[in-house]
Amino acid sequence: MESVTTLRLLPWPSPEGKPCYLVPGSEGGYLSRLADDMEATQLAMAADVLGHAQKVLDDRMSPHAEVRYAGVRLAECLRDALRVAESRGMRLRVPDNEDARDAETDNTKPGDRA
Repeated sequence: MESVTTLRLLPWPSPEGKPCYLVPGSEGGYLSRLADDMEATQLAMAADVLGHAQKVLDDRMSPHAEVRYAGVRLAECLRDALRVAESRGMRLRVPDNEDARDAETDNTKPGDRA
């Protein structure tokens, strides 16, 4: 059985704005941990920005500049969150043929199991 190396999409672009990838040697390497920390920070910032933006959007008297700024920040956070989702999705284990057959033949419902 051949081994397939899955590249990890890093949470930051190159200086030219292109995607950066890491060829993982082993889990827990320095760059891998740095990317994990950056992803966690990006997702936490997105939650924070969403909370602030919601307050601006809920206030019908918010100045146009504040609404625009909130929209720009939300777009930045959405871009980062989509990159995190893409990176994590690329690293999901793909079931081999045997796992797929087992999943197809397992017709029990979660409550049916003892």
